[in-house]
Parts: sequence; C-alpha cells; structure tokens
Amino acid sequence: MVCALGAAVCFGTATVLQAIAARAAADSGGSGGDAALLLRALRQWRYLAGLALDGLGFLLQIAALRSIPIYAVGAALAASLAVTAVVAARLLHVRLSGVEWAAVGVVCAGLAMLGLASGTEGSEAGSMTLKYWMLGTAVVVLLLGLVGGRLSGRGRALVLGLGAGFGFGVVEVSVRLIDDLAPATLLTNPATYALLIGGGAAFILLTSALQRGSVTTATAGLVIGETIGPALVGVIWLGDRTREGLAWLAVLGFAVAVAGALALARFGEAPVEEPAKEPLQEG
Repeated sequence: MVCALGAAVCFGTATVLQAIAARAAADSGGSGGDAALLLRALRQWRYLAGLALDGLGFLLQIAALRSIPIYAVGAALAASLAVTAVVAARLLHVRLSGVEWAAVGVVCAGLAMLGLASGTEGSEAGSMTLKYWMLGTAVVVLLLGLVGGRLSGRGRALVLGLGAGFGFGVVEVSVRLIDDLAPATLLTNPATYALLIGGGAAFILLTSALQRGSVTTATAGLVIGETIGPALVGVIWLGDRTREGLAWLAVLGFAVAVAGALALARFGEAPVEEPAKEPLQEG
C-alpha cells in the first residue's frame, strides 16, 4: 500500500508542477502552437521535475500492482486528485471550499479502510483468454481515441474520460498478467501489447477530453473507468481477496475513496489560479 500511496503523491504533485511550468512558458511570450509551448515548458525545471515524478510514480504503481490487490491500487491512484488539490492550494494559491477539504478527508478515510482490509495480491496468474481480452479492450480504446475528436455534444467529455479510464485500467491489469520479463516471453505475451496500446490510447483520449471538454466530467469518467473495471477483474479472475472477515470494510473503503475522488474531479487538470481583482477606480 505504501507504493500505491507513493505513486499517488508523485502523480498528484507532478500535475501541479507541470501546470506551473506550462503557465510560465505561456507567459514568457513567443510564437508557435502547442509544440512550441511544450518546448518552452521543457526548459522549466518544474516541468522536468514533474516528468521525473511521473516516471517514479509509474514504477511505484508497478511495484504496488505486484504486491497488493488491484482494487487497492486503483483507489489509491484516484486519490492523486486529493494530492493535486492540496498541493495546488499551497503552490497555486487555489482556495479550496469546505466541501473540497471534506472530500480530501473522505479520500484519506477510504484509503485507511482499504489499507486495513486489503489482503495480498491474488495468486491466480490469469488465463491466456484474459490476456487476449485485455488486448482486444486496448484496441477498442485505441479506436475510440482515433475517432474521439469527431464526437460532439455534452456527453463527449464523459465518453472520452471513461475511455481513458478503461485504457489505464487495461494497463493495471496487464501489469499483473506479465509474469516473465524475458524478452522472448514478453514478445509473445498479448498482455505486453495490451499494456502499450492501452496506455497510449488512454493518453490520447484524456488529452482530447481535457482540451475540448469539461475537465470535471472527463476526470469523473476517468476515475470510474480506471477503478471499478480493474477491481472486478482482480477479484473475479486474478484471485484478489481481502483479509478474513473484512470484505465489507474493503468495499466500503473503496466506495468512500472513489466518491471522495469524484468530488475533487475538477483537479483532474491542475486548476488555474484566479487573477486578483483590481480595485475599482473612482471617476
């Protein structure tokens, strides 16, 4: 659980650091589109630090998935929104409402319950059928990412966010389905390709959702997609269990943590600091 919480801290902090760097790059002037903005952001130490934290978070996520149930890791990763909210309040001077501070507390309470109730990683290796199902799901998510820009309407952000969540969920499950890191075995394991395709497709979908849709709606879909589905796969097909007699506490903790994360969905993209209001001048 420590690795899962560490990953959440890394991802949540990285979001804020990258937002600060991107804002500084935009304020520095210069012409060009998104590519030029990215190049200017890469010159900011905060952006590079954010990328390093993302990499460290991914490694911690893999370590967590190899030691505790998927449902616990998914809930902990959703809690990165609480980290983003707290760090944004400190570094970006974003004012959190009482409800949002309460949501941060709810997330922490849910994770505490999960930590007490979760058992060890399931012992089931996962069938070849499940590996191909993950690969098929990843391909479907990729196709959705390729046509996602053509979607319109109020449900666009939700569909794209859910798709991104499913893609990241495929990554979570695929990590558990890769049990041999020998090159020859990796190349013949469908889960390897599911991990790569699912992760890439999820990134495309989430980027599209945040650029042209509601951040809150997209992030809510993301949280739902990357937690519930993988948790069910872990319990049903991979043997994830809770400590004896504490299944109810795990279910309650999972629901509480995800609900708290949904309440903080607007922090799926680092919040923008509101400009200070200039005093009205008389005359």
